[in-house]
Amino acid sequence: MMTTNTTIQERIDEAIKEARRLSAEGKTTQAAEAWDEVEELFAEASHKKQSTNFQQYCQDNPEAQECRIYDV
Repeated sequence: MMTTNTTIQERIDEAIKEARRLSAEGKTTQAAEAWDEVEELFAEASHKKQSTNFQQYCQDNPEAQECRIYDV
């Protein structure tokens, strides 16, 4: 299990190592699942890169007045 301090790149690197290991061992079903996980991690990394500085600020400071969302 990955810790919360692990970066997305570290998670990707570990997932690739695991997928390659399973592929080399001929465990095709498990390898396919591992490669799916790699793909999902890449998608997660791509999505995180698309956030703006303001979005990142609000994610880090949800209590900030400028980040509040009100239902009307």
